[in-house]
Amino acid sequence: MKTVGIIGGIGPESTIEYYRLIIEAYRERQTGPAVHAQGHAQDPQARSYPSIIINSVDLNQFIIWLNANQLDKFTGRLVAEIERLARAGVDFALLASNTPHIVFDEIRRRSPVPLISIVEATCDEARARGLKRVGLFGTRFTMQGRFYPEVFARAGIQLIVPNEEEQSYIHEKYLGELLNNIFRPETREGLLAIVDRLKGRDGIEALILGGTELPLILRGDEHNEVPFLDTTRIHVKRIVDELLS
Repeated sequence: MKTVGIIGGIGPESTIEYYRLIIEAYRERQTGPAVHAQGHAQDPQARSYPSIIINSVDLNQFIIWLNANQLDKFTGRLVAEIERLARAGVDFALLASNTPHIVFDEIRRRSPVPLISIVEATCDEARARGLKRVGLFGTRFTMQGRFYPEVFARAGIQLIVPNEEEQSYIHEKYLGELLNNIFRPETREGLLAIVDRLKGRDGIEALILGGTELPLILRGDEHNEVPFLDTTRIHVKRIVDELLS
């Protein structure tokens, strides 16, 4: 059995969601022998559980480094935490957040184990759906970064980000509320209003929920015929594929 390592805590709520979704998806797809508490074998088709190691890091420290543009420290700590997972015996690892992918290429270069990118997995999903023009929500670091556009451009997909005022709203709500497990109806309505503007103003065909807390407030598959690309679930599917490979 393969073991997956998760860099969690960025943020804590989405890390819990990753754990739940990985187990759920794995059990739906994996069959094999299981054992009763008394030691007797169950039905050979009984579902089993994946092997997961979570390394939960300090979100606040990473935000400080991002705000100060100290990407060398940001990268170095993430590499060190992945090395801890490698010493624990994981076969591959992931970052349970979109924002740290701002330095993903350098982390992958230095990582002692293979890494699964949330951006690459999401791009593959968008390409499979035949999308050519998609919106992107996330932290300001994600919406203004190059890591999403560079990956999607290689697939011939154009990324559309909200305007400066809309980005500020999304970023502030993300860091001030969503990361602190606060999900207000009025914030959901404000986010959906931006989706409507992106559809009418920019003609987006779908919206990437490029923050792993966003699906916790924008639940559902779509809004006003704009499909949501839930990066958490897309990432989880790729992770489970690897666990079962």
